Amino acid sequence: MNLPEAVTIREVCLRDGLQLEKPLPLADKLTLLAAIVDTGVREIEATAFVSPSKVPALADAAELAAELRRFDTVEFSALVASANGARRALAAGFGSIEYVVSASDGHSRANVGRSSAEATAAITDLVGLAHDGGATLEVIIATAWDCPFDGPTPAQRVVDIAAAATRLGADRIAVADTIGTTTPVRVTELIAALRPVIDGLPLGAHFHNTRGTGLASAYAAVAAGVTRLDAAAGGLGGCPFAPGATGNIATEDLVYLLRDCGVQTGIELPAAIAAAAVAQRLVGHDLPSALLRAGDRRTTIKR
Repeated sequence: MNLPEAVTIREVCLRDGLQLEKPLPLADKLTLLAAIVDTGVREIEATAFVSPSKVPALADAAELAAELRRFDTVEFSALVASANGARRALAAGFGSIEYVVSASDGHSRANVGRSSAEATAAITDLVGLAHDGGATLEVIIATAWDCPFDGPTPAQRVVDIAAAATRLGADRIAVADTIGTTTPVRVTELIAALRPVIDGLPLGAHFHNTRGTGLASAYAAVAAGVTRLDAAAGGLGGCPFAPGATGNIATEDLVYLLRDCGVQTGIELPAAIAAAAVAQRLVGHDLPSALLRAGDRRTTIKR
């Protein structure tokens, strides 16, 4: 099987990972951030500019943003849900903005209070704001395979949103398995359907490991030509609208898999395991990472 020489991993522990946790003090977030930067990762989703009342764990977005300039080897991004959030992110100095559009109406209304079509239409304003502010905009299509409210998501809905985002000027596209239900064949099929409509834009993928298929799905995406994947230290994270859907794929588990497949990530595995341990200590409960529990075979199996 032909795999790419390298894959970019975006670390999402600080945003997606922490969004459902009890709010951490800013000092603890910076401790976690320093451990993550030490892994060699080059892209980090730092926070979200959303309603503090809805996501109190990320209420300190502006304060955290003010501390990011010290980490000059990393490109930071922030998630937004509206034009107002985009303005706040730009004012805080972010040059990369993410905007989520749910492919299903049920999830879209629960998450942002509008239909999928209405959320898609807002891409126009967000692209304008981002580009006028010297930033890029990535459109992430959530519930790309299944929705906790509407059931299986028709692939055409995802394709239509990706085509609209491309036409409206988005700089990157990503698909997200929001509740951790997809499997490798479904991943391969959706990526094949997306390729003709995104006009060569970078395509990323975001998987949760709720049902144990996250890493297999990530491998399928890479085999299908995706070279951008999200992951979270320790496998921290989840979806507030899907009870039990906890756990992004763990960064260290993904690095382990790709390393042994000959795919470079630029992330040092021992440092990634150490960062996962920091995340686990700070949130105060066990995380689902396999490498955090079992370690790297190169250091745990005698030769």
